[in-house]
Amino acid sequence: MLSWSMLFLVVAIIAGVLGFGGLAGTAIGIAKILFGLFLILFVVSLILGRRPRV
Repeated sequence: MLSWSMLFLVVAIIAGVLGFGGLAGTAIGIAKILFGLFLILFVVSLILGRRPRV
């Protein structure tokens, strides 16, 4: 998932440099959402991974 957010970030940067403002804004929005989701899942997996086995 982190690779997808990085991909959308690169697409946004390239689109911004080439002058496609709408596409760049959409791509950076998707990248932010995916990165946030990645961070949430990462923290949840850290918390659940540290629980003692029953």
